[in-house]
Amino acid sequence: MTRRLSPLLLLLPLVAIPTAIAQKPPTSTGPAAVYPRVSLTPWFQVDPDWPQTPDGMPAAHVPGIAVGPDGNVYVAVRADPPIRVFTPEGEFVRAFAAGECSMVHHLKFDPEGNLWVADVGDHTLKKYDPESGERLQTLGTPDEKGCDESHFNMPTDIVVTEAGDHFVSDGYGNGRVVHFDKDGHYVKAWGELGVEPGQFSIAHAIALDSEGRLYVADRNNVRVQIFDQDGTLLDTWANVIVPWGLAVTADDEIWACGSSPMHWRLDDVTLGCPPKDQIFMKFDTDGRVLQQWSVPKGEDGHEHPGDCNWVHCIAADADGNLYVGDIIGQRAQKFVPFTSGEVAGPFAASPEE
Repeated sequence: MTRRLSPLLLLLPLVAIPTAIAQKPPTSTGPAAVYPRVSLTPWFQVDPDWPQTPDGMPAAHVPGIAVGPDGNVYVAVRADPPIRVFTPEGEFVRAFAAGECSMVHHLKFDPEGNLWVADVGDHTLKKYDPESGERLQTLGTPDEKGCDESHFNMPTDIVVTEAGDHFVSDGYGNGRVVHFDKDGHYVKAWGELGVEPGQFSIAHAIALDSEGRLYVADRNNVRVQIFDQDGTLLDTWANVIVPWGLAVTADDEIWACGSSPMHWRLDDVTLGCPPKDQIFMKFDTDGRVLQQWSVPKGEDGHEHPGDCNWVHCIAADADGNLYVGDIIGQRAQKFVPFTSGEVAGPFAASPEE
């Protein structure tokens, strides 16, 4: 029997089928191209020997960390002594403020080189000479909470401008930002508990860039809100990170640490406790994400070097090293940048079928 070709097929031009395709279909076990195995993404690896805490000095929650003008790293620990100082290499330098802090939170340096400690336990902000450990000033009324010109309710953080103005994130109890002048006199406050623009649900950290803009970690609302110093809302970075800590580099890059966006759960007292993961994000001042990286979330009591468990604070030094502290993991860690065109093995051909 003779098979006739379809009239339609007779009208098609004759096309040569490549032999390789005809004889061998595309592989399903690997790519056909040979990709350059060059690592372009900047990353960080933990320094497992940092810091060298003296024997007998108790571990506890580490909610605050800051790099001082002297290059040393200042760590806030919820145990005595609460402020501990280490070199970038991890050597212990000194400690201070024993018996003076109730429940430390974030740390910040002012332009004059003084260290400010937020104390959510006694509702104050304390200024210290970082060399002598002497307390120089206290904002707020110790052991009295309130919402007026002289009282806070669990304040979380502070920044001081070049002109000497103080801005406090009065975060857990009041949900506001409070402005004081260079002499510590009350100027104004803005914000209240809520979810609308300009409102806060835990103003958990505050940071300042070189242009004087204020960045507030509005943690429960899963956003960072940016203000001018009059309290005008300039921008909002929403739904990219649950921000716990903020730090601004000398190049005006804003680091945020926390977790990826989460929804409220029935047993949450504050959003993301416990967080579902641990992430770090770097932004420019326009809110463009420059980098994101993550570390494993440690298991309670079984954290490995490089894990974080309720990461709470972040700081960066002039060499690009990052220092972080967490709550459940009860430790500070140093992460060192690496990966600059490193090659992971030779350029190997794809496996053949």
